[in-house]
Amino acid sequence: MRPYARTRGFSLVEVLVALVVTGIGMLGLAKIQALAYASTGNASQRSLVALEASSLVAAMRANRTYWSATTTPLTVSIAGTATTPTLTVSAGDGTLANGSTYDCTGGATCTPARLAAFDLYKWAQTLNGLIPGLAATLDCTTPTTGAAVIGCTIQITWTERNAGINIQSLGNALSAPTYTLYVVP
Repeated sequence: MRPYARTRGFSLVEVLVALVVTGIGMLGLAKIQALAYASTGNASQRSLVALEASSLVAAMRANRTYWSATTTPLTVSIAGTATTPTLTVSAGDGTLANGSTYDCTGGATCTPARLAAFDLYKWAQTLNGLIPGLAATLDCTTPTTGAAVIGCTIQITWTERNAGINIQSLGNALSAPTYTLYVVP
């Protein structure tokens, strides 16, 4: 037997080691792809929250008659449920009530307060349908002395699953991120 015959190819052990190393690498790639999927879902929810907050700002600016002259302080709290949102309104002048009873179409008299209530209710319905476990607050404070402008803060909190690459990075924990937007209607 010639001396170089033993070095002419791969042995079975070398092939098995190469397969194990390749398999571990493929599992790592699969975990990174799962993390990317989870992060994309969270980013989608955050984008929807930002868009919905902007849509409320647009409705507020379209109805400046109410929002720039409303009696403050005004606080509207929205809690999402499986079917319909719950609106709790604390208005200084008592004109802003549950918007589900207001409809500004079909020839109904539509005052600025009714339109604001209707806009808030429709916004809450849309937000509730898009975001699980939501809680939103619209808080318009009384202007400080010398300031003639009413400022409102929109704050939305929801539940999302953290994305993690391993147990140590809390891959299955739930978090409650908050989006806050300050607006001058």
